[in-house]
Amino acid sequence: MKSQLLAPYTIKSVEFKNRVMMSPMCMYSVFEQDGKVTDFHLTHYGTRALGQVGLIMVESTAILPNGRISQEDLGIWSDDHIAGLTKLVDHVHEMGAKIGIQLNHAGRKADVPDSIVAPSSITYSEAYQQPEALSENEITEIVKAFKDAVIRCQKAGFDVIELHGAHGYLINQFLSPLTNKRTDQYGGPIGNRYRFLSQIIAEVRALWEKPLFVRISAEDYQADGAHLEDYLMIGKWMRDAGIDLIDVSTGGLVNVQPTNIFPGYQVHYAEEIRKVVGIATGAVGLITNGAQAEEVIGNGRADLVVIGRELLRNPFWVREVAIELNAKDQLKTPVQYLRGWR
Repeated sequence: MKSQLLAPYTIKSVEFKNRVMMSPMCMYSVFEQDGKVTDFHLTHYGTRALGQVGLIMVESTAILPNGRISQEDLGIWSDDHIAGLTKLVDHVHEMGAKIGIQLNHAGRKADVPDSIVAPSSITYSEAYQQPEALSENEITEIVKAFKDAVIRCQKAGFDVIELHGAHGYLINQFLSPLTNKRTDQYGGPIGNRYRFLSQIIAEVRALWEKPLFVRISAEDYQADGAHLEDYLMIGKWMRDAGIDLIDVSTGGLVNVQPTNIFPGYQVHYAEEIRKVVGIATGAVGLITNGAQAEEVIGNGRADLVVIGRELLRNPFWVREVAIELNAKDQLKTPVQYLRGWR
């Protein structure tokens, strides 16, 4: 029986050669602090593409300078970034994978010298600045910055865009009642807290015909925060707005960690959203081997497995999974590597 994990998968007109997506992980490697792609990024992402990952998702890429998680993050706030991003896209394509990019604004979790912003003036921790609460005009400007970033994504040739609505960054800050204490149209009831993301999706979808993902944190791990039932509702709104896949993670909004961590501990969130909302999902959470990943896909719990640390440890994780699953024939081995994988 063929592996479902290693079978092709299509969203819109984009075909991925398997169901493995590389998780977007900050590399903190823009040492000039200008947001531009470096040789490290070409090597890092190109190697995982050569290792047969189906979809490479580029790390959190800032739409504005004060929206960087760190000063060493990639950026897409300027046309000056297009050339480097185009080179990265072309390189990953040449190595045999599709490539997406995660667009982000870090909000109150930005570690930059600029003044930082958030839905409400609530500090993440003592290690961070006090953020300024955004005005409605400033919110509109950030929505436009996402739109401008999409135009640059088009010029660079990306296959997928993912909006980062997880892990305590700006979109997540609007969605959660823990960090959004606004009393205007962007705060209060869940529909108002979703408004910022809904406006971003509308602007992006008007320009972008290729697959569009959103990463969410489906659990705040705090009683008065947002929980799975909230994201089931938000998921339906996103589905109706044209989102193609929800990349389901948890946590990161506040300094509270889950108490029970085990292999696949977050998969059930992706499974429930897929079942209730009726939308494709990506599953994360200590997915470390082929049998585990195959079970997630084979039992219809998610549509992609999103792999992070395993791909940091081993760029050829997909190849080793194919051997584990007796499915080597489902991978195309680069001719340069045939002697190593016979």
